[in-house]
Amino acid sequence: MKWLKSNVFVPVLAFVFVMFFWVTAFAASDEIRIGVIGPMKFIQGKSQWNGAVMAAEEINAKGGVKVGSKMMKIKLIQADSNEFLSITDATNAMERLITRDKVHFVVGGFRTEAVFAMQDIACQNKVIFIGCGAASDELCNRVAKYYDQYKYFFRGTPFNSTALVKAAFSHVGSTAEVLRNELGITGPIKVAFVAEKAQWADAMVPAVQATLPKMGMELVGVWRPSPVATDVSAELSAIQRSGAQIIFTFFSSSVGIPFARQANELKIPAMQVGINVEAQKAEFWQATRGQGNYVITSSTYARNVECNELTKPFVEAYIKRFGEVPTYTTGTYESIKMSLVDTIEMIGTLDPDKIVATLENRVYKTPPSTIMYVKDNLGRHTHDLKFGPGYATGIASQWQDGEFVGVWPNKWKPAPGVEVTFKGVKPIKIPPWMIKAYKK
Repeated sequence: MKWLKSNVFVPVLAFVFVMFFWVTAFAASDEIRIGVIGPMKFIQGKSQWNGAVMAAEEINAKGGVKVGSKMMKIKLIQADSNEFLSITDATNAMERLITRDKVHFVVGGFRTEAVFAMQDIACQNKVIFIGCGAASDELCNRVAKYYDQYKYFFRGTPFNSTALVKAAFSHVGSTAEVLRNELGITGPIKVAFVAEKAQWADAMVPAVQATLPKMGMELVGVWRPSPVATDVSAELSAIQRSGAQIIFTFFSSSVGIPFARQANELKIPAMQVGINVEAQKAEFWQATRGQGNYVITSSTYARNVECNELTKPFVEAYIKRFGEVPTYTTGTYESIKMSLVDTIEMIGTLDPDKIVATLENRVYKTPPSTIMYVKDNLGRHTHDLKFGPGYATGIASQWQDGEFVGVWPNKWKPAPGVEVTFKGVKPIKIPPWMIKAYKK
């Protein structure tokens, strides 16, 4: 009897294992596996995941992706990079996505220092990686310089640091014009520049030093707090003594919350303008206990602001699904749905080299912009985004009494004879304590 049981059990067990692995392999062959990598304990990573989830749900609800004659469903695999704290954790997370999870594509990444390392790993393995967070120009300069090695990397969002500076200068210029008109300031507007101590912001310092005087403004000082500082009272006291009328900010991390809160608690008579990623999220108002009022930040979305006909439907659908306005790192949505999936369906294959060759030459609309990948002055592909009217420009938004309101572009004149205003933008508001200080 024992012999019989053993001789029956072993073949049955082997059959079960074979069937399990066969079914698993068959199921996997009908899936397009996309890794979503980012700091998942922070808003930047959560927004990356939300954007990807929304894209996958929409695609799968319609039956999946048509790859030639075959329909394939999207499967998302989340990877917490922990990149704010550890580059090693980020590289390990990318390695797991590629070697263990066998992903076809990766979207995400946030902190520049970590994305460089993740870019190396993805490209070495010929896995297309669309960056949805890091702004450094060098990420795409690598593509131009070493195309065969780095051609698998594309920028999804935001546009690069150089373009971010150009956009931010436009926001500062618009704010300065409002201050001059409404407060009667006649001399040079005094500007304090505050950028978190991070690689992506390093190039901003010389750019600000060179450009502000050309705009008729005076730079009164440069401050570089930690990206995760919780107390910036020393910096703010120095800024207050400087007589700054605009505080030009570059924050991608959590320092944006205490800076905004403490600046308004001190009632510094200056407008906060620039980049503050924390200010792009709904929780900013509560996190600053309402002291984030009047903060202006570069952003991608604000409710009721329409960059094109795709913007409003996406924003409203996102709010319905997740209960908040999307931030820029939700660019994973269009990176999956419009960059990857539309390209795959055009050419009918998952072959990364064929996808690269097609994607880098496409021009297509997404909810925040029109995507066109540019070449450098030597005619080399960079896989970087074209910045300017009609393409990627972003918006600027201001917190006005608990509402996140789009305020730019509003009669923006980027070139002679060109004026740009997005539907839904509203006028910039000056803090009442600043009005009081200048209209005594």
